[in-house]
Amino acid sequence: MQHDERPTGSPLDGLEGLITPPVSRRGFVMTSLIGGLTLATTRVEAQAIRTDSEGIEAGEVAIPTGDGPMPGYRAVPRGEGPFPIVLVIEEIFGVHDYIKDICRRLAKAGYCAVAPELYARQGDLATMTDVQVILRDVIAKTPDAQWIADLDATAAWAASAARGDGKRLGAMGWCRGGRATWLYAAHRADLKAAIAWYGPLGGERTPIQPRTAGDVAAEIKAPLLALYGGQDAGIPVAAVEEARDRARAAGRSVELVVYPEAPHGFHADYRPSYRKAQAEDGWSRALAFLKANGVG
Repeated sequence: MQHDERPTGSPLDGLEGLITPPVSRRGFVMTSLIGGLTLATTRVEAQAIRTDSEGIEAGEVAIPTGDGPMPGYRAVPRGEGPFPIVLVIEEIFGVHDYIKDICRRLAKAGYCAVAPELYARQGDLATMTDVQVILRDVIAKTPDAQWIADLDATAAWAASAARGDGKRLGAMGWCRGGRATWLYAAHRADLKAAIAWYGPLGGERTPIQPRTAGDVAAEIKAPLLALYGGQDAGIPVAAVEEARDRARAAGRSVELVVYPEAPHGFHADYRPSYRKAQAEDGWSRALAFLKANGVG
């Protein structure tokens, strides 16, 4: 009989079913975060929200992982804490000013918010200007096991070194990060709440990305708030409803909110897709959801 020789405490522990081991690590291509907004999509910089740092501490950090420091951004209220932790999961564009601002908004609301650069090993998103290149050369080549382990490392760091409370842990992600939110909710038993902003439920299955968000809907371990746009050309509302229904049939908790007139990316205030009313309503719901489920 063949035995699993992985030691206890391996980054792969608890990931069976979501990944295909083994996962090989590689060096970090990005050692610092993007300055400004992404170059890879149309920007409307005049409408971008800019949250100040009054009353909080905010800035770039180095998050310890098994193969070296990973760049990230942390914002936390001033004071001793510990403060509830929210893992902020980026879009495909990297931890740029929009994601950093979200961290500051969460810190203003009383959270230790940390956004790790989950694609730091696969490519330098600061220099990329073509969405298709990012999808092909970065997103498709990032193993799910890698970023799941990196989120675990981020949560551990936030609890031990960033005044975070590891017993009050939530996750929130946008677009590709919304997909990651579903998968992470299926992975982590002590996650208290998950919020997925228009995360795709389907997609291609590959050896390094073996399951879709829809595949794991019935396995989520934390209550999940799903915020989606009715005019999202890439994510049919029926697919989200199917995932919700599959989760509920398995006794899981999914609250789905669909904004009928909203497109994909309606929360991205730096893009033409931004819809202020829906974004603000979703944000209010997200904060209330965190608190209602013990992350607050």
